[in-house]
Parts: sequence; C-alpha cells; structure tokens
Amino acid sequence: MLKEFKEFAAKGNMLDMAVGIVIGAAFATIISSLVNDIIMPPIGMALGGVDFSEFYVLLQAGAPAGPYATLAAAKEAGAVTLNWGIFVNALISFLIVAFALFLVVKGFNKMKAEQAAEEAAPEAPPEPSPEVTLLTEIRDLLKSRA
Repeated sequence: MLKEFKEFAAKGNMLDMAVGIVIGAAFATIISSLVNDIIMPPIGMALGGVDFSEFYVLLQAGAPAGPYATLAAAKEAGAVTLNWGIFVNALISFLIVAFALFLVVKGFNKMKAEQAAEEAAPEAPPEPSPEVTLLTEIRDLLKSRA
C-alpha cells in the first residue's frame, strides 16, 4: 500500500495539480485584496462613503440590544445578521477570478489552435539541389530545341 501511495504521489499530474492549487490560493488572495482595497473603496466613495463590508440586515438582536454602529459591534453583541455587503464583495471577487480564468483559457485555446494549424499545414517542398536545378534547365533547353 505504501508503494502504491508513493507511485500515486510521484505522478507528474499530481505535482502539477499541487502547484496549481498553491498558485490558485495565492491568486485568490491577490484578487481579494484587489476587490477589498482597490475596487470597493472608490465604489463606496462614489456612493457617498459607503463601506460595503458593513452592510448587513439585523435578524435578531444580541445582548445588549441594537442598533449597532458596525457589523463588528453586532457580532460582538451576539446578534444574528445577514451580511449581504460581504456577499457583494465575494461576488465581485468571484466575477474577477472567473473573468481572469476565462482570459487564461481563451489564450490557451488560441495557442492550441495555432499549434494545431501549424501541424496541419503542409510543409513546403525542399529546395532542389544545384545539380537537380542544372539538370532541369538542361531538360528544358532540350525540349525547346526539339
């Protein structure tokens, strides 16, 4: 069983998948920062200084009872909240990641199609050697005299 596990873990596809997961996790962190630190602040400013991560609906007040100034205060009081602003941030992050992956897949498919076209294109015949060229000219001269 240990031998089977070693063979499984040593396969190239497994290593490729592990690298993809690590890069994907790093990419998700970058996208999360992009959304939270770059995209959402100007959108919030344009909407009058709104911070989307603070948008929530109070479902049940905690102790002490609300109103709560921030989502953190509501959570600290033990209130039950529906955090739709955080969901909007996550949705925007997802759309950015999906679009980035779309561009990667589109580029890969284009590269793959170009490679297939190159492989399918017939190769040009090789240049004839100087001897063959000379013999062809002699043949053509003899034909023209006859």
